[in-house]
Amino acid sequence: MQPSADTKPTRRAILAAGAGAVAITVLPGSAIAETSDLAEAIKKIAKGGAPKAGRVSLKIPELAENGNAVGMTVEVESPMTAADHVKTIHVLSEKNPIVEIVRFHIGPRAGRARVSTNIRLATTQRVVALAEMSDGSIWQGHADVIVTLAACIDAG
Repeated sequence: MQPSADTKPTRRAILAAGAGAVAITVLPGSAIAETSDLAEAIKKIAKGGAPKAGRVSLKIPELAENGNAVGMTVEVESPMTAADHVKTIHVLSEKNPIVEIVRFHIGPRAGRARVSTNIRLATTQRVVALAEMSDGSIWQGHADVIVTLAACIDAG
């Protein structure tokens, strides 16, 4: 049985299918960071060491209906004295195009180590908060967030 003339794919259909296949294979790899990128960022901030668990509380919704504006608060247990205070709070993303979402520089005059903001999340992922203390130690907290409407997947 021979194919009829109207069942043959047109040149336009072949080109459209090829362009679609290229877009599907190229976009996810370039627009979403990998878990290894998160591990590398943590390693860089911790200067090769491993952050300690505890002291950092990351409050973020477990379910975010819209990844364009996800409210979060990071609080670090610290006396915030000249001798013992939080220097920097880093918020990192497992799957955003850019791993470090935000960095806050604070000091003992802040009174308490607590910051709040809205962030964008590309997709369902783990968000990690790191606190760099005045003694050089790094503390870590994390939370997993389910995102139903993704944001920032255009790498912009």
